[in-house]
Amino acid sequence: MVDASTAEFEQHRRFLTGLAYRMLGSLSDAQDIVQDAFLRWHGAEPTALASPRAWLGKIVTRLCLDMMKSARARRESYVGQWLPEPVIEPIDLPRAGSIDDRIDAPVALMLALERLSPLERAAFILHDIFEMEFDELSDALDRTEAACRQLLVRARGHVGKTRQRYAVDAEEANRLTTAFFQATSSGDASALRDLLADAARLHGDGGGKRPATLNIIYGADKISRFFAGVAQKPGAQASTIWSGPLRINGLPGFVALDPFGTLQAIALEIEDGRIVAIYSMRNPDKLTGAEAFLPASQTA
Repeated sequence: MVDASTAEFEQHRRFLTGLAYRMLGSLSDAQDIVQDAFLRWHGAEPTALASPRAWLGKIVTRLCLDMMKSARARRESYVGQWLPEPVIEPIDLPRAGSIDDRIDAPVALMLALERLSPLERAAFILHDIFEMEFDELSDALDRTEAACRQLLVRARGHVGKTRQRYAVDAEEANRLTTAFFQATSSGDASALRDLLADAARLHGDGGGKRPATLNIIYGADKISRFFAGVAQKPGAQASTIWSGPLRINGLPGFVALDPFGTLQAIALEIEDGRIVAIYSMRNPDKLTGAEAFLPASQTA
């Protein structure tokens, strides 16, 4: 049987995982942080806490801040573009209504958060995303409320409007995701161009371990020519295995295994019926478990 202390912690697990993921950009690291918080929770006296959620949020935030000291150093030497570890779900899985129950975060927001200092990032996530009051924020960050307000002002200035995400009809999401996969697999530049907004962006993360674009590619014409060129490489004409439409960080997307054996997860940001951003994760260190979404009969 689960004791009362463990049951109380489990009520906050998804909130804590989502908090750590937004802080670190790594789901695996976030899960490790939450497990560490669980051990500390059992070393405390939960019944004496006025707000278990705030206490646990403080513990997880401080653990994340400690980890970010070394993570930022690794990030500075990262090869090519950095994207957060994708959170992949079946597209028909009901979407959690409460932010406390959502582990993922929009990729555009995660990239914007990368521009913040660790303390600015923590202040923004705790206050603007999880609606923590300033007295609890002050305790979590060990800063005065006035200092927390200044951190928040600076963070908001960097994040700007990237928090916006446009709702996409499920049928449209499935249609565009399928059409995008077919166009890129076949190298049909014209069909792909019709799916993209003029100012579309392609982000790729190979981490220096898999081929990927080192810089963002801007513009529908350049992106469509890029994928057409990839499809024309010797050996690329073999079949690519794909998962069918999925949800990746809340966006329509899919997992695919190309003819060269490279696994990738692609998320599509869609506005007004056009794809405005493509996020291609190819770094194998960030794709643990992604292959499970591919058809078992084709990967065996």
